[in-house]
Amino acid sequence: MDLGTRLRFVRMARNLSQRELAKRTGVTNSTISLIESGDMNPSVGTLKRILDGVPVTLGEFFSIAPEGAEKIFHRSDDLVAFEQGGVTFRQVGAPQFGSSLQILREIYAPGADTGTAVYAHEGEEGGFIVRGEVEITVGQKSEVLGPGDAYHFDSRQPHRFRCVSPEGCEIVSACTPPTF
Repeated sequence: MDLGTRLRFVRMARNLSQRELAKRTGVTNSTISLIESGDMNPSVGTLKRILDGVPVTLGEFFSIAPEGAEKIFHRSDDLVAFEQGGVTFRQVGAPQFGSSLQILREIYAPGADTGTAVYAHEGEEGGFIVRGEVEITVGQKSEVLGPGDAYHFDSRQPHRFRCVSPEGCEIVSACTPPTF
């Protein structure tokens, strides 16, 4: 399910009009419409603001998946993919309500980031940098990490990621509970 379809589904499941959701969040009605039609990909920060107005967590939002049998093994082309602002996320397995772990392959274009605003959510995050360099800011701390380096933090602390290498960067990460 793409991001716009997912947002429309969640909004309608809560019996909210686009106009009501816009009022609750301070995000314009036209922006919500563009996202739902697939003509715009919001930053993580904007998406979080919209979802806070539903209210639904990022983890719950991305845990909506078609019904089906449990899948244990996942080929590369089976990974659930979505893009936001130059960052491509490829998730292992279809998101499921009640899942407590999310594993992602994150590919950042040169200069791409998770948005200018830092964000925070319940849980923990950790990962390894596979390729390139990424600047990670957690709270008041910021550091550039490269291939083989890793991070782990309480994701209730405000944080953001920014690719600082000209060739882009790649991260393999895990988050509990799922946030995307």
